[in-house]
Amino acid sequence: MKLNCLLLLLATLLSVSGCHRPVPQTGEKAAAAHAQKKSRTATQAAADSSTSESSSSAEMPIQLSETEASSADTDTAVLQVASLKALQAPVVPTSAWKEGIHYKRLSPVQPTSALPGQVEVTEAFWYGSAPCYVLDQSLAVWLKQKASYISFVRLPVMWGSAQRLHARMFYIAALLGKSEEFHAAMFKETQVNKQPLSSSEQMQALFVSQGVTSEDVQRASASPAIEASLKHAQILGDRYRITNVPTIIINGRYVTDVVMAGGQAQLLVLINELAAREKGN
Repeated sequence: MKLNCLLLLLATLLSVSGCHRPVPQTGEKAAAAHAQKKSRTATQAAADSSTSESSSSAEMPIQLSETEASSADTDTAVLQVASLKALQAPVVPTSAWKEGIHYKRLSPVQPTSALPGQVEVTEAFWYGSAPCYVLDQSLAVWLKQKASYISFVRLPVMWGSAQRLHARMFYIAALLGKSEEFHAAMFKETQVNKQPLSSSEQMQALFVSQGVTSEDVQRASASPAIEASLKHAQILGDRYRITNVPTIIINGRYVTDVVMAGGQAQLLVLINELAAREKGN
């Protein structure tokens, strides 16, 4: 029982803190930040020297989605259990949702690719984000229960070279008809196996491990469709003003996330509420 509580607490803590777009520092701010960092380093070194050498701290990797669960994937199984428990947590009553607190309104409203009668729900994400990995477990459950009029779309962010490479891999998988298999494999590789997947060679090796030939990967990567998808993702990210992940966009009109909603369970309820509102419009 104590172990389950600790695991749930870990998953909750990870999900609450999103992954933010890095903002470069320049001039005096950069110098001040560097000096502050040196001061913290010196303080930490002094503290470390006074503690027992037997104690050690585990680093939380930046990189960490959805899974092909097996009994051997302990980390994945833990997150799935925690996600199911999170879905059963108390949620904010519908009457308590407040614009500007639990969600923001996009202005102007952005067009979507949803069919008539459908409401588009978009998740802006990155495979290198631990909070995205944690939320993905709950989304996997939600997708099986969502209203039939909700059309779910994943949108990889395009902030820098690491995000762009992962976005390219995402769209190559889609072009090859391997979206779901690859989505699970990517998150498993970055978050369970702790591999950053930061090079084209690593990208190709992962595809090969999923039964795709090197030739097919290279052919897909050179396709104009991939470049068009990447450009579209960049445009959408700018229009939605994505600064942290995971971020949820409902029908091009509302934006929210785990922190704004107050938790994973609350976020999923809020998504359903806003989607139903859009369906009624």
